[in-house]
Amino acid sequence: MRSKKLSVQLLTAITISFIISVIMVGSILLYASGYFFKNPNDVTLYNLLWISAVILTFIISLLVMIRKKIKYLHHITESVQTIANGKLGNIIEIKGNDELSQLAANINYMSKELENKFKHERQIESVKNELITNISHDLRTPLTSIIGYVDLLKKKEYRDDEQLNDYLETIYSKSLNIKKLINELFEYTQLTSPDLKLNFTKVELGRLLEQIIGEYIPILEKEGLDIQKSMPEEDIHVSLDIEKMVRVYDNLLMNVIKYSMKPSIIKVDLNIVGQKTILSIANQVENLPVQDVNKLFERFYRVDKSRKEDGGSGIGLAISKRIIELHGGTIKADYREGWLTFTIEYIIKE
Repeated sequence: MRSKKLSVQLLTAITISFIISVIMVGSILLYASGYFFKNPNDVTLYNLLWISAVILTFIISLLVMIRKKIKYLHHITESVQTIANGKLGNIIEIKGNDELSQLAANINYMSKELENKFKHERQIESVKNELITNISHDLRTPLTSIIGYVDLLKKKEYRDDEQLNDYLETIYSKSLNIKKLINELFEYTQLTSPDLKLNFTKVELGRLLEQIIGEYIPILEKEGLDIQKSMPEEDIHVSLDIEKMVRVYDNLLMNVIKYSMKPSIIKVDLNIVGQKTILSIANQVENLPVQDVNKLFERFYRVDKSRKEDGGSGIGLAISKRIIELHGGTIKADYREGWLTFTIEYIIKE
């Protein structure tokens, strides 16, 4: 439905007001002229009164006709002032179907967008605080150990060269853990940036997975893990940021290697359902000390609740989830009868 132009409404009001004022004043003065203006010298006074009366009547009738618009405009002004004072999300009642109602609708949209933006900013601030808290906790332990071992080296409190090498190896190992944690934190921060742009490339998904799995075969065999693959015969061409999606598959496979029963079987299945590719990676675990397995995707969540250093940063699966979401896909976890299954669904894009 097309909106009525406010200019047309005002022009109509002006025209009607002018016609009403001319008719009313003309009728009154014409009737009164026979009684009060019998002298020809009174013609000038008659004309002045006529013009003044027409103007006054015109102004009054115009104000009467546009009083609702003025009142509504005043209401919009007050509402904007309320929003400016910090009451974001404030809504203006939509009245009529003209530029003023469109203005009110636009202000409502702006108000909601500002409210959502500030909520998002508060969420980001909360996430930053959480990251700072967790990273401080995770850095404190290895840093304390490094400082302790360095202090021992400074005081030369070691028995022989073998113990010296052990100290140096421990310092190096803990330094690598800190580096890995900082790199993962930096990566997660990048992935949550609104300015992030993915580098999409068309790739055959089955071949990419075969290549990645092939690189892990020696590690899997060493850990006593046998992998069973099920891939479709037809090619699946999808658009991916290859570097970031490889990061996802690496995270999942490393998680599988770390928490699987040994020896056991790992199942990798890739299927096409409609316009979706569904990849599932399942491994056998003895005990999973978490009721909701999807908590594994939360930032810094660990299966190892004691937060030991060898438990990882707890951010790898959160990074994976974020990457998949940026690709328009979903990832979920399911635990049944000793099998932990990660499932990735991704829409095939032409």
